[in-house]
Amino acid sequence: MKVAVLGAGVVGVASAHYLSRLGCEVTVVDRQAQVAAETSFANGGQLSVSHAEPWANPRAASKIPGWLLRGDSPIRFHASMDPQLWRWGLSFLRECLPARTRHNIRQLVNLGLYSRAALQALRDEAALHYDQRARGILHFYTDAREFDSAIAPARAMTELGCERRVVSVAEAVGIEPALQGIRARLCGATYTPGDESGDAHRFTHALAARCAADGVRFLTNHQVTALRSDGGSMTQVELIDGNGQFRRLQADAYVLALGSFSAGIAQSLGLRLQIQPAKGYSLTMPVASAASAYETALIDDEHKLVFSRLGDRLRIAGMAELGAWDRQLDPIRCAMLLRRTQDLFPGAGDVSQASYWCGLRPATPSNLPYIGRSRIAGLFLNTGHGTLGWTHACGSGKAIADIVCGRKPEVDYAFCG
Repeated sequence: MKVAVLGAGVVGVASAHYLSRLGCEVTVVDRQAQVAAETSFANGGQLSVSHAEPWANPRAASKIPGWLLRGDSPIRFHASMDPQLWRWGLSFLRECLPARTRHNIRQLVNLGLYSRAALQALRDEAALHYDQRARGILHFYTDAREFDSAIAPARAMTELGCERRVVSVAEAVGIEPALQGIRARLCGATYTPGDESGDAHRFTHALAARCAADGVRFLTNHQVTALRSDGGSMTQVELIDGNGQFRRLQADAYVLALGSFSAGIAQSLGLRLQIQPAKGYSLTMPVASAASAYETALIDDEHKLVFSRLGDRLRIAGMAELGAWDRQLDPIRCAMLLRRTQDLFPGAGDVSQASYWCGLRPATPSNLPYIGRSRIAGLFLNTGHGTLGWTHACGSGKAIADIVCGRKPEVDYAFCG
């Protein structure tokens, strides 16, 4: 079977790998010159099954007015007259209902556990190296209300199979001694020993090299402009190559993995996907002081920031600007990242060599990605992973490969189609 995978981020390349392993003849298409050049380039670096409480939850509804009014809020909404954004927002409010939140947590935990196991098996089999660390993830809290509200979701995740245990301040500092400097400000923490961290960009390049060795073809510098169908079945993809020439690509099956741009491309077939860009930021800098730098992956839930150790580099990422399509760095947001990092871990990183990045994470109202069949025969979806693309890449890639090849996926998840 010939399969075209549209998108060469970590999700697209993982999909290509598993499709190739099932005997498919795979072509990966991407507008960039290299794989993982956009949203997978400098993300938070965490494989975080424990980050399964969706943005849409009962507490979020009460916070939205404050987020709208604060210029420095972790989540910012870019209001516009775009009807798709307003539909997304209304769907988001629906997903804040307690029953929907419980359902979504279950789906995210199931997919996350499956994906983590798939990644670990793939890493061992292919001997992939990407600054990985298997030291768990520690969620720490400097606000008592935030800590209190985290206890119930942590217990729910543990009941679903993702161990996320509540730990004391003393235990938190024992897990990550770099928190000693703010010990007096800590209210508590939760710890997931099974979670990991690593560089998604390096992983994707290493896996793409493995794919190419296995016969996967990569069409880089090729912009997908439209999908075409006839009689309810996919017929071809229209492209513009690096020389500006119009091209067509035909296959037996097509996997849409274009992140935030998936919804716009899907509209050429009349498909409506509820995906909005959530512009996120990251800061990367070399370690300056080993004594001050953290070793364990951390999540600062109050400020919606993640801290990862990638070899001799520190990666700090977070925030979300919904409905923002530009990829220009906002100096205020960059300063917020650096200020919080210096507040928590003074002297840990070499600020003189700090580099900033932003990317468009494809967010759905529920935080659940679209994985499965579309209503167009031959078109399959693997997109809308939001902030968990790195976490869910291998699991969703393996599952979509099974679906394309007519096999039943091994994971219990609310698949499309």
